Amino acid sequence: MYGVLPFATINEFTFFTLVLGRIAGIFAAIPLFGGRRVPLTIRAATILAMTLVLFPVVRGQIPMMPDDTISLVVLIIREALVGLTLSLLSQVIFAGVAFCGQMVGTQMGLSIASLLNPDIGQVTIIANLQDLIATLLFLTLGIHHVFIRAIVESYSVIPVGAWHMSDGLIRTLVTATTGIFILAIKLAAPVMVALLAAGVVLGIMARSFPQMNIFMVSFPLNIGIGFLVLGLTLLAFCKTLANAFEALSGEISILFRLMA
Repeated sequence: MYGVLPFATINEFTFFTLVLGRIAGIFAAIPLFGGRRVPLTIRAATILAMTLVLFPVVRGQIPMMPDDTISLVVLIIREALVGLTLSLLSQVIFAGVAFCGQMVGTQMGLSIASLLNPDIGQVTIIANLQDLIATLLFLTLGIHHVFIRAIVESYSVIPVGAWHMSDGLIRTLVTATTGIFILAIKLAAPVMVALLAAGVVLGIMARSFPQMNIFMVSFPLNIGIGFLVLGLTLLAFCKTLANAFEALSGEISILFRLMA
């Protein structure tokens, strides 16, 4: 039996479940792999396959395993929290993108044309489009490799069961969460400014030409200006996202020190 499986003893099997818990924590929260749009069977198969691949790499760091079930369950939960804490960084970026899309879509008047995003719920078509762009950029830059590498490196910094919630970790996570609004404003600023200027112009025209139905003119005008500015600033949008994704490596190193 043990010759077929990647572990030869009960101690190794217990360690395998802990590795599975840490990988499940990070893959369950990364938007690309852990979203509800991905079927549960695919997610489970991906997590199990990654565990089978990474287990031989960290096999030499097997600690003493607890004998009772309660302690083992607590260890698995702590290992899952390591992965969840790391994946929160990517969640912040994708949440900022979704918030940006909601603001832009609402300002353009497209909030009535909403779509169902399995991860978020009802979103505008702009939010859905920008989420797809962010996902493609996430894959293109190989950020998923950063998280896979972080899982392996985490065992040299955060041994099994060493995760703890410190004041510095709480402050860092709160600061990262506030980054949702900062990133959303950066991404939405060009369209919001352009539509604000268009609104001012329309207001002046409404005072100058009372006969003109500004209300009916504003709908197609806002949509046209919004899509035009989105197209012109697409490179700046991708550059801002790329900078946020590339900063994840440094942020992960900080979290390692705070969780250890």
